[in-house]
Amino acid sequence: MNIQIFGKSKCFDTKKAERWFKERRIKFQAVDLKKFGMSRGELASVKNAVGLEAMIDPGHPDAALLSYLASDQAKLDHLFEDPSLLRTPIVRNGKQATVGYRPEVWESWQ
Repeated sequence: MNIQIFGKSKCFDTKKAERWFKERRIKFQAVDLKKFGMSRGELASVKNAVGLEAMIDPGHPDAALLSYLASDQAKLDHLFEDPSLLRTPIVRNGKQATVGYRPEVWESWQ
């Protein structure tokens, strides 16, 4: 497995996800979204796996503004420019991905 956890340093769900993988001795790469963000390819891969709406953090003050953007590509571009709008943690395993704390899905990954 090649696990990447994209999250925010102060996000409790991100910390829970990291702890879940540590307890099972599964190696992962932690990436701070605020500091490093995601590449366009990674963002597109996660969108293909979970869908665009699942990626948007509904608690963010600017989340409602995304609904006014015309195309999915414009929304994806805005998420690329402002990664704080992403719901965390985003956990990737190759082409598979989850958004949020989802240990029931992670257990099925090989």
